[in-house]
Amino acid sequence: MPSQPIPEPPPYRITLFYGPEPVEAHPSRLACVFNVKKRSWKGGVQVAVEVNEAQAAHAREALAFEPWLHKTLASIAVEERPTYESRAQDLLIQGLCALKLDLAIDAGIQQENGRVSAEAFARELDQAIAQQANRLKTQILAELDLASPAE
Repeated sequence: MPSQPIPEPPPYRITLFYGPEPVEAHPSRLACVFNVKKRSWKGGVQVAVEVNEAQAAHAREALAFEPWLHKTLASIAVEERPTYESRAQDLLIQGLCALKLDLAIDAGIQQENGRVSAEAFARELDQAIAQQANRLKTQILAELDLASPAE
């Protein structure tokens, strides 16, 4: 029996540090901070990734997020739904920030603490949302410890 090759580990290890949090001096923006470590780096860096409310609203629309979330939470007790809804909204923003961070990494990220502004990668984020819609929703379901809603 031929042996299976061991898959190559990813070049970056990315960990959500915290967020979403409001961006100081920009109330319509939220940011998530990630610890990013490339295998060749001696240490990680912290990267704050911003999304503005227009980007979040566009993502909610593109994903049909509100109807999907309503359907997803239909089996949850009514008194528990607000907690799940709030957490799902935070997880969506975290997912959008993670997509934008992936775009920044693909563009070449330096080994220094930094920020990816809300304006950066706006068009590319729209494309990534369309391409990664199922992945975003699956990640949210996993974090909420819920099964996929019946289609």
